[in-house]
Amino acid sequence: TAGAIAGPIVELDVRDLYLKDLTLEGSTYQDPEVFPNLVGYIERGEIRPVVAATYPLADIVEAQHAFLKKEFVGKIVLVHPE
Repeated sequence: TAGAIAGPIVELDVRDLYLKDLTLEGSTYQDPEVFPNLVGYIERGEIRPVVAATYPLADIVEAQHAFLKKEFVGKIVLVHPE
């Protein structure tokens, strides 16, 4: 991804797109029903988010360091204590 989190500049070998028959799409807007539908898919177990790591909220600094390394695939999750 690129944008707010990863930054506006990405390195891309265009040959990866055409040699692997891939498609690159950009989007800044989704219809209002897209997010609730996505949540429904997750709740029904039809799709599963990819979680790279889970940290207790108290370890937020460690989680931020892991995030800044950019050596993960998926989401880094912070868990709030109950």
